[in-house]
Amino acid sequence: MKNTYFDLIDQSYYFPQEGFDLKDSYLTFHGISLKYLIEKYGTPFKLFYLPRISEQIKKARNLFNRAIKKHNYSGKYKYCYCTKCCHFSHVIKKALREGVHLETSSAFDIDLILNLYREGELDQKTIIVHNGYKTDDYLNKIMLLNNLGFGNTILVVDSKSEIKRIKAHLSELKAPLKIGIRMAIDEEPQSAYYTSRLGIRPSEIIDFYKEEIEPDDRLKMKMVHFFIDSGIKDNMYYWGEFQKALKLFVELKQLCPDIKAINLGGGFPIRNNLGFEYDYEYMINQIVENIKHACTDANIEEPDIFTEFGKYTVGESGAIIFSVLEQKQQNDAEKWYMVDNSLMNTIPDAWSIFEKFILLPINKWNNEYSKVNIGGISCDHSDYYNSEDMNQQLFLPSYESSEEEPLYVGFFHTGAYQDSISGYGGIKHCLIPAPKLIIIDRDDTGNIVDTVYRNEQTVDEMLSILGYSKTE
Repeated sequence: MKNTYFDLIDQSYYFPQEGFDLKDSYLTFHGISLKYLIEKYGTPFKLFYLPRISEQIKKARNLFNRAIKKHNYSGKYKYCYCTKCCHFSHVIKKALREGVHLETSSAFDIDLILNLYREGELDQKTIIVHNGYKTDDYLNKIMLLNNLGFGNTILVVDSKSEIKRIKAHLSELKAPLKIGIRMAIDEEPQSAYYTSRLGIRPSEIIDFYKEEIEPDDRLKMKMVHFFIDSGIKDNMYYWGEFQKALKLFVELKQLCPDIKAINLGGGFPIRNNLGFEYDYEYMINQIVENIKHACTDANIEEPDIFTEFGKYTVGESGAIIFSVLEQKQQNDAEKWYMVDNSLMNTIPDAWSIFEKFILLPINKWNNEYSKVNIGGISCDHSDYYNSEDMNQQLFLPSYESSEEEPLYVGFFHTGAYQDSISGYGGIKHCLIPAPKLIIIDRDDTGNIVDTVYRNEQTVDEMLSILGYSKTE
């Protein structure tokens, strides 16, 4: 009996499923023929499927608005995109066209916002939440935004010492500065540290507000912010920290009626395996219902609900496609598939923090399968990927080296953080060039439009960065 790779997937998961299907025995991604892209562009290449960004935004917004209506909730929902997750203009512009607001984390984010403003991609009504450590340069640019008429910027105070630097810049402002306070959270028990390095301890916030913010007419308290690094999950840890944040919000709101928002930092998870399950609707209903009950019990106004979704927004839009250059049987139980780029360079999340992605072959689904490891072409021992959701083992189609068509494989849902971590367009490990980047969108009639954003790095581009002259 022949056990094909298709049989393995079909017996283990629901397949086809959203985003993944087969056409003429080749994998498709959101209806895009990957065979067509491989034949047109060769491998390796990265791709962004921009319509997925719109779909994710609409999904979260619709679920929150339905929950708000269901619970007769008086506040509104505000979707913020975290620029740090992916700074590419095509990504942020796609999100802005869905009416999102923005979250920043550094001074250079303000330059990015000003550029988008000049291009007409956002206006002065856009809400901009400023997180991160506030250097003098960052503060100067936040004040500049305010003086340019961006009246909906909210500076989130991240530490008690930060307020002195903030106040030193207030003389530059034409109007009071809207601020929020970030609450420090207790990290998960398995964390290497107990308390987050970010935010102010809850036990200190009330006194901090009374002493530093309430007496100063130049400051307008508008938001309570809390952030869970592991994201919004249905577990005791998340709901415990959530309830602490609600308690703090109620106490501050009773002191300061001007507070209008609670910011649920930390995002929704995205699919990193074909068996992924997460009840977004249930979680959103629980969030809205809990805030509603806390406010009703305290007889206070229900706040606007902010979320900061970066990975959720863009993660599922990305993919990286490789060719298998060679298969190596190192011993009886260890088979290696060597791909045509470095995995450390292209999916650094997998190497640095052991992130998982959906890994699927593009072709040869009717071949038998075997357990494999995937290796990159750098000289580094750590340049590999060998663990998937299926029993923590990796299975891919077997093939004969004599077969005319090579095996193609893809890592999917790689749209978040990869270029931010590895750096885009610079020097890569072992001087392995960054692969070409392809942007895919749909026109007004729904037809696919694919364009090369940037070709694979050339040797001259890399040598120039390093201070060498051009090759002959």
